[in-house]
Amino acid sequence: MITELETELLLHNLLEFNLNKQTVTVFGSSVPLPSDLEYKLAERLGNRLAEANLNICTGGYQGIMDAVSKGAVEKGSKAIGVTLDIYNATPSKYLTEEIRCDNLFDRLKTLIEIGDAYIVLQGGTGTLVELAIVWEFLNKNMIASKPFACHSSLWKEITMLMEKQILREKRKTGLIKHFDEIEECADFIISSLKSNR
Repeated sequence: MITELETELLLHNLLEFNLNKQTVTVFGSSVPLPSDLEYKLAERLGNRLAEANLNICTGGYQGIMDAVSKGAVEKGSKAIGVTLDIYNATPSKYLTEEIRCDNLFDRLKTLIEIGDAYIVLQGGTGTLVELAIVWEFLNKNMIASKPFACHSSLWKEITMLMEKQILREKRKTGLIKHFDEIEECADFIISSLKSNR
């Protein structure tokens, strides 16, 4: 079990590392298998981000998290996994670094802090929570403005409904970009990060 001080030191080292190489936090389901389309798309995303000299960070387990980690590592980038001790799950074998958290809130905080950009892929309620927290933090200026994209018709429908409510509340709209193609999603993040440097 890693102590809070050890977690802070590790996070500090990762943030220092980010000064040289940016990191994209990718959220998605733990369910897809290597034969599933969602897994293959996530692996392609990991490849594309790594080819652009970006590291990736995920929740560190199977499914989409495993796939994007595999894709990144295959192309020479780092795959950071932020895992949670309460899950009885096996971390991805493709992780180059694992940060273990004691609770869900520390895990979410770490995933957000490490990311220079965020991508949300197909997922369920856990992924919905991650999307909502990043969105809320951006909307309320709790974190600096960062590129934020989602891929899948599910997130497009959900976020478009929420955008209507956000507009009514006179808050920031357009914080999340939607993409039907995984390459377009990756290219948006890559070009946004390059222009922010």
